[in-house]
Amino acid sequence: MYNPFSIEGKTVLVTGASSGIGRCVAVECSKMGAKLVLTGRDETRLNETLSMLEGPNHTAIVADLADKESLNAMVSQLPVLDGVSHNAGISKINMIKFIKEEELLEIMQTNAFSTVLLTKQLVAKKKLNKPSSLVFTSSVSGNDCVRHGESLYAASKGSISGFAKAAALDLAAQGVRVNCVNPGMVMTELFKSAQDASMEDLGELKKLFPMKRFGNPEDVAHGVIYLLSEASSWVTGAELKIDGGYTLM
Repeated sequence: MYNPFSIEGKTVLVTGASSGIGRCVAVECSKMGAKLVLTGRDETRLNETLSMLEGPNHTAIVADLADKESLNAMVSQLPVLDGVSHNAGISKINMIKFIKEEELLEIMQTNAFSTVLLTKQLVAKKKLNKPSSLVFTSSVSGNDCVRHGESLYAASKGSISGFAKAAALDLAAQGVRVNCVNPGMVMTELFKSAQDASMEDLGELKKLFPMKRFGNPEDVAHGVIYLLSEASSWVTGAELKIDGGYTLM
């Protein structure tokens, strides 16, 4: 059956695969016939994700991408890849006058610096097929909008989107496409832990979405699969907004 959205047989690295969007991307890609290489910091949760995958020959590598040596060791173990879904990230909610330098360094190291250094190592160690596709999970925060207390998170996500555009230009001649998915509020552990709001407050927040719901991880995973597939073969340097219309309001 003709299906330009197929990723069957592709080898895909999924970072941040221990939970949230990364876990969902891994599961959905396995359902589409991809061979997955998972990475994350928590070995127990990473193995939980591995057990959820459909099909054979998937692997997991425990690594902290915010640590240069750990990142380099992980990349050296990788097979040649057809695609990457980079989801590793953390959130910090803090008003500007209370920002601490160590918090700034932590969130930029995890969200932004690891994106740059992972891409560099994949290219330098020739771990990307021609063609291949890199998909970074950025955010509408820092690119389209921002909420109170999100200055650190917005700065880190905005830098990912900026890097993706430059990487798309630099790597086009090598057959490597680079794109971002920019989710709105998605019901993951990261989102829930960042919320101080009561259920009533969340209900009010939901009214800001024209589609009257928060996102599910699957909503983002399906966008990632599109960008990994040949259906997006002429798409690079793009940002796919997946926000239920939030930024229209």
